[in-house]
Amino acid sequence: MKIPKELRYSSDHEWAARDGDVVRIGITDYAQDALGDVVFVDLPKVGSSVSAHGVMGEVESTKSVSELYAPVSGTVSAVNDALTSSPESVNADPYGTGWICEITTSSNDDFDALLDASGYEALTTS
Repeated sequence: MKIPKELRYSSDHEWAARDGDVVRIGITDYAQDALGDVVFVDLPKVGSSVSAHGVMGEVESTKSVSELYAPVSGTVSAVNDALTSSPESVNADPYGTGWICEITTSSNDDFDALLDASGYEALTTS
C-alpha cells in the first residue's frame, strides 16, 4: 500500500495536497483497494461549497458505493472530468490521474488537522 509522505490524510481515507489556498483531493490507495474496481465517480459540482467531513460525492465500485467526504472546507474550484469516462483511473493511479477535485480554502486549519503519512499508516494497520 502506497502512502506518499508529502500528502495529508483524512480518517475517511481521502488524501489532500495543498498548493497555496487550493487543496487537491482523492481517495487513498488503501481505499481504492478496499473498494475494488471503480466503475463510476459522482463528482462534486464546481462552485459548490463543501464543509470538512461533509459528503461531496460518491465512488461506485463492483463491490459497493462509498461516499466521498471533504477533508477541508471551501469551494470546489475544479473536478477531474476525465473520471467520467475513465473511472478506473482511481484504481490505476489514485495519487495521480485518479484525483477527484480541488477545493479552494480560506483557512489552512482543516488541512493542518489532517493526518500525516505515519498517522494514516497507523490508522490503516491497527
